[in-house]
Amino acid sequence: MQTMLALGGIMMFTAVALGAFGAHALKNILTEERQKTYQTGVQYHIAHGLGLVLLGLAAAQSAHASQIVLAGWFLFAGIVLFSGSLYALSLTGIRKLGAITPLGGVCFLAGWAIFVAAAIQG
Repeated sequence: MQTMLALGGIMMFTAVALGAFGAHALKNILTEERQKTYQTGVQYHIAHGLGLVLLGLAAAQSAHASQIVLAGWFLFAGIVLFSGSLYALSLTGIRKLGAITPLGGVCFLAGWAIFVAAAIQG
């Protein structure tokens, strides 16, 4: 539970830092297409960083805390794979990195599905 809260805070910190870096330092370096790709990574990073905080709070209140923590690890993996691959793709232009992005999306879906299952169980 505390791990998810801390990890969520770390992910939010890095999302804000990377968002600012993209908006300022990369503004005149990346093409418009690469900037959009980078910003998509930031958006999902922020959304799922907040999700980690939510899951940390939910785990503290749930009899199914272990399932919720597992869901959090899937969200974390999703951030690394989805957002990380978009950051790398936008910075390097290596299009093959885009093949990693859907794996992150699957991790996001799995994490939220596990959370829903835990919530339904009460």
